[in-house]
Amino acid sequence: MKLKVLGCSGGIGGPSARTTAFLADTDILIDCGTGVGDLELDALTAVDHIFITHSHLDHIAAIPLLVDAVGERRGVPVTVYAPPEVLRILRAHIFNWLVWPDFTAIPDRRRPFLRLQPLKVGESVRLDGRSITALPALHSVPAVAYCLDSGDRQLVYTGDTAYSPDLIAAINRCERLSHLIIETAFPDEQHGLALASRHLCPSIVAAMLDEVTVSPRVHISHLKPGHGETILRQIAAAGGRFEPTALRQGQIIEF
Repeated sequence: MKLKVLGCSGGIGGPSARTTAFLADTDILIDCGTGVGDLELDALTAVDHIFITHSHLDHIAAIPLLVDAVGERRGVPVTVYAPPEVLRILRAHIFNWLVWPDFTAIPDRRRPFLRLQPLKVGESVRLDGRSITALPALHSVPAVAYCLDSGDRQLVYTGDTAYSPDLIAAINRCERLSHLIIETAFPDEQHGLALASRHLCPSIVAAMLDEVTVSPRVHISHLKPGHGETILRQIAAAGGRFEPTALRQGQIIEF
Protein backbone atom coordinates (compact mmCIF):
# COMPACT_ATOMS: atom_id res chain seq x y z
CA MET A 1 0.00 0.00 0.00
CA LYS A 2 0.96 3.61 -0.45
CA LEU A 3 -0.07 6.22 2.10
CA LYS A 4 0.17 9.85 0.97
CA VAL A 5 0.11 12.55 3.64
CA LEU A 6 -2.43 15.15 2.52
CA GLY A 7 -2.29 16.89 5.89
CA CYS A 8 -0.75 16.19 9.28
CA SER A 9 -0.79 19.53 11.08
CA GLY A 10 -2.48 20.25 14.38
CA GLY A 11 -3.88 23.47 12.93
CA ILE A 12 -3.98 25.81 9.95
CA GLY A 13 -1.77 28.72 8.96
CA GLY A 14 -0.11 28.65 5.55
CA PRO A 15 0.12 26.20 2.63
CA SER A 16 2.09 23.60 4.61
CA ALA A 17 -0.42 23.48 7.47
CA ARG A 18 -3.24 21.20 6.37
CA THR A 19 -5.14 19.26 9.00
CA THR A 20 -5.08 15.49 9.19
CA ALA A 21 -5.87 13.41 6.12
CA PHE A 22 -4.11 10.46 4.50
CA LEU A 23 -4.80 8.96 1.07
CA ALA A 24 -4.21 5.19 1.06
CA ASP A 25 -3.65 4.02 -2.53
CA THR A 26 -6.25 5.96 -4.55
CA ASP A 27 -9.54 4.88 -3.01
CA ILE A 28 -9.23 5.19 0.78
CA LEU A 29 -9.01 8.23 3.03
CA ILE A 30 -7.92 7.93 6.64
CA ASP A 31 -9.42 10.98 8.32
CA CYS A 32 -10.67 13.83 6.18
CA GLY A 33 -9.20 17.15 7.28
CA THR A 34 -8.43 20.21 5.20
CA GLY A 35 -5.61 18.48 3.29
CA VAL A 36 -8.25 16.69 1.19
CA GLY A 37 -9.07 19.99 -0.49
CA ASP A 38 -5.79 19.89 -2.42
CA LEU A 39 -6.87 16.80 -4.39
CA GLU A 40 -8.08 17.30 -7.96
CA LEU A 41 -11.71 16.49 -8.75
CA ASP A 42 -10.90 13.16 -10.43
CA ALA A 43 -8.88 12.08 -7.38
CA LEU A 44 -11.74 13.04 -5.09
CA THR A 45 -14.15 11.05 -7.23
CA ALA A 46 -11.95 7.95 -6.90
CA VAL A 47 -12.34 7.88 -3.10
CA ASP A 48 -14.73 5.08 -2.15
CA HIS A 49 -13.96 4.71 1.58
CA ILE A 50 -13.30 7.18 4.41
CA PHE A 51 -12.20 5.93 7.83
CA ILE A 52 -12.66 8.49 10.61
CA THR A 53 -10.87 8.33 13.97
CA HIS A 54 -13.14 10.81 15.78
CA SER A 55 -15.53 13.68 15.22
CA HIS A 56 -13.36 16.76 15.83
CA LEU A 57 -13.52 19.28 13.01
CA ASP A 58 -9.86 19.08 11.98
CA HIS A 59 -10.41 15.40 11.13
CA ILE A 60 -13.82 15.62 9.39
CA ALA A 61 -13.93 19.10 7.81
CA ALA A 62 -13.69 17.93 4.19
CA ILE A 63 -16.26 15.11 4.31
CA PRO A 64 -19.30 17.33 3.56
CA LEU A 65 -17.50 19.19 0.78
CA LEU A 66 -16.10 16.00 -0.79
CA VAL A 67 -19.51 14.32 -0.96
CA ASP A 68 -21.09 17.47 -2.37
CA ALA A 69 -18.37 17.71 -5.04
CA VAL A 70 -18.43 14.11 -6.28
CA GLY A 71 -21.86 12.67 -5.42
CA GLU A 72 -23.33 13.10 -8.89
CA ARG A 73 -20.17 11.80 -10.56
CA ARG A 74 -20.26 8.42 -8.80
CA GLY A 75 -22.41 5.33 -9.27
CA VAL A 76 -22.09 4.18 -5.64
CA PRO A 77 -22.10 6.09 -2.35
CA VAL A 78 -18.97 7.17 -0.53
CA THR A 79 -18.81 5.04 2.62
CA VAL A 80 -17.70 6.61 5.90
CA TYR A 81 -16.56 4.12 8.56
CA ALA A 82 -16.34 5.11 12.23
CA PRO A 83 -17.48 3.97 15.67
CA PRO A 84 -21.27 4.21 16.13
CA GLU A 85 -20.90 7.14 18.55
CA VAL A 86 -18.93 9.11 15.94
CA LEU A 87 -21.53 8.45 13.25
CA ARG A 88 -24.28 9.66 15.59
CA ILE A 89 -22.37 12.93 16.02
CA LEU A 90 -22.03 13.34 12.25
CA ARG A 91 -25.74 12.72 11.74
CA ALA A 92 -26.82 15.06 14.53
CA HIS A 93 -24.41 17.94 13.98
CA ILE A 94 -23.19 17.88 10.36
CA PHE A 95 -25.59 16.06 8.02
CA ASN A 96 -28.67 17.54 9.68
CA TRP A 97 -30.01 19.91 6.95
CA LEU A 98 -28.89 22.86 9.10
CA VAL A 99 -25.10 22.74 8.87
CA TRP A 100 -25.15 20.59 5.70
CA PRO A 101 -27.66 18.52 3.72
CA ASP A 102 -28.21 14.91 4.72
CA PHE A 103 -26.45 13.17 1.85
CA THR A 104 -27.54 9.77 3.20
CA ALA A 105 -30.94 10.76 1.78
CA ILE A 106 -29.84 12.53 -1.44
CA PRO A 107 -31.00 11.97 -4.13
CA ASP A 108 -33.01 9.44 -2.13
CA ARG A 109 -32.44 6.85 0.57
CA ARG A 110 -32.28 3.98 -1.95
CA ARG A 111 -29.46 5.62 -3.94
CA PRO A 112 -27.66 7.98 -1.53
CA PHE A 113 -24.42 9.83 -2.17
CA LEU A 114 -23.19 8.92 1.35
CA ARG A 115 -23.33 5.79 3.46
CA LEU A 116 -22.39 5.66 7.16
CA GLN A 117 -21.01 2.29 8.28
CA PRO A 118 -20.41 1.54 11.98
CA LEU A 119 -17.02 0.05 12.82
CA LYS A 120 -16.28 -1.04 16.39
CA VAL A 121 -12.91 -1.54 18.06
CA GLY A 122 -11.46 -4.86 16.92
CA GLU A 123 -13.50 -5.01 13.72
CA SER A 124 -11.82 -5.04 10.31
CA VAL A 125 -12.83 -4.01 6.82
CA ARG A 126 -11.26 -5.99 3.96
CA LEU A 127 -10.81 -4.19 0.66
CA ASP A 128 -9.19 -6.00 -2.28
CA GLY A 129 -6.55 -7.83 -0.24
CA ARG A 130 -6.04 -4.95 2.19
CA SER A 131 -7.55 -4.68 5.66
CA ILE A 132 -8.17 -1.80 8.02
CA THR A 133 -8.82 -2.57 11.69
CA ALA A 134 -10.11 -0.21 14.38
CA LEU A 135 -7.87 -0.12 17.47
CA PRO A 136 -8.64 1.42 20.90
CA ALA A 137 -7.69 5.04 21.51
CA LEU A 138 -8.39 7.44 24.37
CA HIS A 139 -9.47 10.99 23.52
CA SER A 140 -11.87 13.64 24.78
CA VAL A 141 -14.57 12.25 22.48
CA PRO A 142 -15.14 8.66 21.29
CA ALA A 143 -12.14 7.74 19.14
CA VAL A 144 -10.22 4.91 17.54
CA ALA A 145 -6.82 4.34 15.98
CA TYR A 146 -6.38 2.30 12.80
CA CYS A 147 -4.09 -0.49 11.66
CA LEU A 148 -3.67 -0.65 7.88
CA ASP A 149 -2.52 -4.04 6.62
CA SER A 150 -1.28 -4.41 3.03
CA GLY A 151 -1.11 -8.18 3.35
CA ASP A 152 2.64 -7.89 3.72
CA ARG A 153 3.30 -5.13 6.24
CA GLN A 154 1.31 -2.95 8.60
CA LEU A 155 0.99 0.72 9.53
CA VAL A 156 -0.68 2.04 12.69
CA TYR A 157 -2.06 5.57 12.92
CA THR A 158 -3.05 6.54 16.46
CA GLY A 159 -5.37 9.40 15.59
CA ASP A 160 -5.72 11.75 18.55
CA THR A 161 -5.13 9.97 21.83
CA ALA A 162 -3.86 10.21 25.37
CA TYR A 163 -1.65 7.57 26.98
CA SER A 164 -3.53 4.32 26.46
CA PRO A 165 -2.37 0.91 27.68
CA ASP A 166 -5.00 -0.70 25.45
CA LEU A 167 -3.61 1.06 22.38
CA ILE A 168 -0.04 0.09 23.30
CA ALA A 169 -1.11 -3.54 23.66
CA ALA A 170 -2.84 -3.40 20.27
CA ILE A 171 0.27 -1.92 18.64
CA ASN A 172 2.39 -4.69 20.13
CA ARG A 173 0.10 -7.30 18.59
CA CYS A 174 0.92 -5.94 15.11
CA GLU A 175 3.86 -8.27 14.46
CA ARG A 176 4.46 -6.97 10.92
CA LEU A 177 4.33 -3.29 11.88
CA SER A 178 6.67 -1.18 9.76
CA HIS A 179 5.33 2.32 10.47
CA LEU A 180 3.74 4.02 13.48
CA ILE A 181 2.20 7.48 13.11
CA ILE A 182 1.67 8.96 16.56
CA GLU A 183 0.32 12.38 17.46
CA THR A 184 2.13 14.89 19.65
CA ALA A 185 0.00 18.00 19.93
CA PHE A 186 1.70 19.96 22.73
CA PRO A 187 5.19 20.65 24.11
CA ASP A 188 6.04 19.51 27.63
CA GLU A 189 5.46 23.05 28.91
CA GLN A 190 1.77 22.37 28.22
CA HIS A 191 1.71 18.96 29.88
CA GLY A 192 -1.39 19.88 31.88
CA LEU A 193 -3.24 20.97 28.74
CA ALA A 194 -2.27 17.72 27.03
CA LEU A 195 -3.70 15.73 29.93
CA ALA A 196 -6.89 17.80 30.08
CA SER A 197 -7.53 17.53 26.33
CA ARG A 198 -6.38 13.90 26.14
CA HIS A 199 -3.56 14.58 23.72
CA LEU A 200 0.12 13.66 23.89
CA CYS A 201 3.21 15.68 24.71
CA PRO A 202 6.86 14.54 24.33
CA SER A 203 7.27 13.06 27.83
CA ILE A 204 4.08 11.01 27.45
CA VAL A 205 5.07 9.90 23.94
CA ALA A 206 8.42 8.75 25.33
CA ALA A 207 6.63 6.73 28.01
CA MET A 208 4.39 5.11 25.41
CA LEU A 209 7.25 4.26 23.07
CA ASP A 210 9.18 2.68 25.95
CA GLU A 211 6.38 0.10 26.12
CA VAL A 212 6.29 -0.64 22.39
CA THR A 213 7.92 -4.02 21.74
CA VAL A 214 7.67 -4.11 17.94
CA SER A 215 10.09 -2.13 15.78
CA PRO A 216 8.39 0.30 13.40
CA ARG A 217 9.65 3.59 12.06
CA VAL A 218 7.98 6.29 14.17
CA HIS A 219 6.47 9.40 12.59
CA ILE A 220 5.19 12.38 14.61
CA SER A 221 1.97 14.08 13.48
CA HIS A 222 -0.50 16.72 14.71
CA LEU A 223 2.18 19.24 15.75
CA LYS A 224 0.54 22.49 16.80
CA PRO A 225 1.65 25.36 14.55
CA GLY A 226 4.33 27.41 16.26
CA HIS A 227 5.36 24.57 18.58
CA GLY A 228 6.71 22.02 16.12
CA GLU A 229 10.43 22.63 16.57
CA THR A 230 10.13 22.61 20.36
CA ILE A 231 8.11 19.39 20.37
CA LEU A 232 10.54 17.59 18.08
CA ARG A 233 13.53 18.77 20.11
CA GLN A 234 11.93 17.48 23.31
CA ILE A 235 11.10 14.14 21.72
CA ALA A 236 14.71 13.75 20.56
CA ALA A 237 16.02 14.68 24.01
CA ALA A 238 13.91 11.95 25.60
CA GLY A 239 16.05 9.30 23.92
CA GLY A 240 14.90 5.70 23.76
CA ARG A 241 15.44 3.10 21.05
CA PHE A 242 13.33 4.90 18.44
CA GLU A 243 14.34 7.97 16.42
CA PRO A 244 10.99 9.63 15.65
CA THR A 245 10.80 12.06 12.74
CA ALA A 246 8.21 14.65 11.83
CA LEU A 247 5.61 13.56 9.30
CA ARG A 248 5.57 15.88 6.28
CA GLN A 249 2.73 17.01 4.07
CA GLY A 250 3.20 15.33 0.69
CA GLN A 251 5.25 12.47 2.15
CA ILE A 252 4.52 8.99 0.76
CA ILE A 253 4.93 5.90 2.94
CA GLU A 254 4.98 2.49 1.27
CA PHE A 255 4.30 -0.71 3.20
